[in-house]
Amino acid sequence: MLAPVEEERPSRGGRGAAQRVVDELRRAPESTRADVVACTGLSRATVSAIVRDLERDGLLEVVPAAEAHGRTGRRPEVLRLTRRAGAVLGVDFGHEHVRVAVGDLAGRMLAVRDRRVDVDRGMDDALAAASALTAEVIADAEVAQEEIVACGAGVPGPVDRASGRIGTTMILPGWSGTTLAVALEQHLGIPVVVENDANLGALGEHAVGVARGVDDVIYVKVSSGVGAGLISGGRLLHGGTGIAGEIGHVGVVPNGAPCRCGGRGCLETIVSAPAVRRQLHATAADELPDDLVAALGTADPRVARLLADAGRALGRVLANACHLLDPAMIVLGGDPAFATDPVLAGVREELDRHRLPGAGSGVQLVPAALGDQGQVVGALRLAATRRDVRVPTLRENSNAPIGRGAP
Repeated sequence: MLAPVEEERPSRGGRGAAQRVVDELRRAPESTRADVVACTGLSRATVSAIVRDLERDGLLEVVPAAEAHGRTGRRPEVLRLTRRAGAVLGVDFGHEHVRVAVGDLAGRMLAVRDRRVDVDRGMDDALAAASALTAEVIADAEVAQEEIVACGAGVPGPVDRASGRIGTTMILPGWSGTTLAVALEQHLGIPVVVENDANLGALGEHAVGVARGVDDVIYVKVSSGVGAGLISGGRLLHGGTGIAGEIGHVGVVPNGAPCRCGGRGCLETIVSAPAVRRQLHATAADELPDDLVAALGTADPRVARLLADAGRALGRVLANACHLLDPAMIVLGGDPAFATDPVLAGVREELDRHRLPGAGSGVQLVPAALGDQGQVVGALRLAATRRDVRVPTLRENSNAPIGRGAP
């Protein structure tokens, strides 16, 4: 059983035994009875009795091992919370889009929608888009408003761990000093927890993506910027202020090009999607598509060379990260161009060249499995595991209508 990524285990005191079982299933969907016994400290007989009661009340289903996501071989039956236990929202604020999803507490996405928005311009338009998209996905999934118990949201910039405020104006103009959780709670009327987008990508891939079951992971998101979500020992690393993983602002070229963070020669100035496009346009003028994947598809050698160069620059920084964190896996996400063969080959070349003997030699280097939905999937997991979420247990409100989509 993996250590929790999003939060500490619930306390053994102060909550009923049934709520502790529900909390464990929120944290680790599709657990076996033995998993729940080990993680809650409850006896096997107590867990079995609670499972029977939760199943009776429609809050839990017992799923054959063959149907459980990611399970292979002969495994015990797994436990899964149902729609009746509640639903959560995930909101992904990108620099140029807002994406909203609704999911259940078992980690299943029920509906998702997105809209192009100039998020950098300020919070008001982004919040209005999030509110409109929320109404749409709730309708798509046939979820009643009262079923939604919490929301997770991600932003492409640092979030101060102590205050919850968005960080520097250089990285996310128009948002600095704002507290997104408070503003979004006012729009949605439910508890909100906010996280950096690369951290959410790491959570998503760790929960249901390519890094499922891997305890030590570096997830790299390359898009308009470069960021990393770091998982060590099954836990997401934030650092003292919340900026752990901001590898895009590691200096790699002394006195290089100015970066939006105020520095010079940052990794972002040579590896991000806009940076590679600028280099491509300087080389090929208007001969190639602006989309890097489409440009690579033309078989023009200049595109593959620039992407390989970007991979090598990223690989040198990740080689140093391997010395610090010793990951078992590096996942490349964000713009799909940065999970193509030239980039992967460039990263691997530098990992092999710069690593210490034994460090990084066994690290898996893989493309993200969730594509551009990794952040919103992570936001759903963040909401589902929020500490103060209280879902119905046993016969509490069991006769009340739950919503059109409930089983």
